[in-house]
Amino acid sequence: MLRLVIFLCLTFTCGCLPAADRPNVVFIFVDDFGMGDVACFGGKVATPHIDRLAKQGMQFRQFYVAAPICSPSRCGVITGQFPARWRITSYLQTKAGNRECEQADFLDPKAPSLPRAFEEAGYATAHIGKWHLGGGRDVTNAPKFAAYGYDFGLGTYESPEPAAELGLKTTPWENKREPQQVPRHERTRWMVDQTLKFMREHEGRPRFVNLWLDDMHTPYRPQDGKDDRGIQAKHRDVLTAMDAQIGRLIDALPKNTLVLLCGDNGPEPTFGRARTSGLRGMKLSLYEGGIRTPLIVRWPGVVPAGVVNDTSVVCSVDFMPTLCALALIKPPAADFDGEEMSAAFKGGKTQRTKPLLWEYGRRPVSGQSRAFAYPKEPGAKSPNLAIRDGDWKLLINADGTQAELYNLANDPNETTNRADAESAITAHLKKRVLGWRRSLP
Repeated sequence: MLRLVIFLCLTFTCGCLPAADRPNVVFIFVDDFGMGDVACFGGKVATPHIDRLAKQGMQFRQFYVAAPICSPSRCGVITGQFPARWRITSYLQTKAGNRECEQADFLDPKAPSLPRAFEEAGYATAHIGKWHLGGGRDVTNAPKFAAYGYDFGLGTYESPEPAAELGLKTTPWENKREPQQVPRHERTRWMVDQTLKFMREHEGRPRFVNLWLDDMHTPYRPQDGKDDRGIQAKHRDVLTAMDAQIGRLIDALPKNTLVLLCGDNGPEPTFGRARTSGLRGMKLSLYEGGIRTPLIVRWPGVVPAGVVNDTSVVCSVDFMPTLCALALIKPPAADFDGEEMSAAFKGGKTQRTKPLLWEYGRRPVSGQSRAFAYPKEPGAKSPNLAIRDGDWKLLINADGTQAELYNLANDPNETTNRADAESAITAHLKKRVLGWRRSLP
């Protein structure tokens, strides 16, 4: 009895579980992935394996990412903070392009780091797939994966340590293949292979793996050789192939594994909003279609199966405090923008206590910067700042123009601008978001 008491005291004092009881964590981050890309979220393409993952766990229908484009979205996951804090508000590119965007060349390794928190708790940590937080093009001084807490890293070209199989000199959407590079349509299979290999090689330790897939980024190449079919047929085949590989992955993972699957930002193109389930906007937009993606969480015995949560507002900046809480490990000492949402992951209902804030791009909206892009679909170009507080969402430019206010409870597709009708709410949220913008580096 005394040993049990001592064990429990040590466990909760140290804030960690014994290695054998800690969950493995596999985080599947899908490039350019919309709500309507998953059948159980209303998509038209069959995704039986992702649907099965959802049936075995929980679906979150009000999940947000930290940005409508890849690099800042990934920064939010890693740090638990809004990416603008780290001067990342567009995709990381050449040094000249980054200067034009007024942003850093790479994520500062001094930032809070989710994999580092797990590594310090005794986990074997790996990054496999798209990184895009520094490295590639003419940025040759980006920190290596180890600087962020990874024991092992296999990155794409846009990383400090690209794997030859994923391309050393070019992005996969450039129509070139290097000698060792796997075909574009085989990338997800290769990444899943490497994930399972890492899991097998570290069976004596709990494992944390970021599996960040990139096949859903255009142009779609579902097969080798010439393919003259339309883009929707190619999208269907790429999505179907990715779904099959995710099925192979989840079949092989140990039972005590917490799996998360979501998109890094909304889709491009949307096929007439089909890929956003009717939400306005897309990738590159702060409307809902650009920053709301499906989130599926599965952990047998902890996360209840078959539950659809359409009320809890969860964001990717919540992953840092939430995953640390679920694994009972100590999070970094930092001022997180994310909130600890483990109660929601266990089936409870939670309400946010802090607003969510976004910034996309730092050039004047009237300017014609080539360093970051705007969506081309009608009605998708948004102001460059946004705040959600409760059911209200305000979008506005950094210079205070183009205020748009929506009540997401009754207008999730953002069709009716209430900025004038609800002037007090508009003024309050405008002051909050512009004040936040002025506080940023």
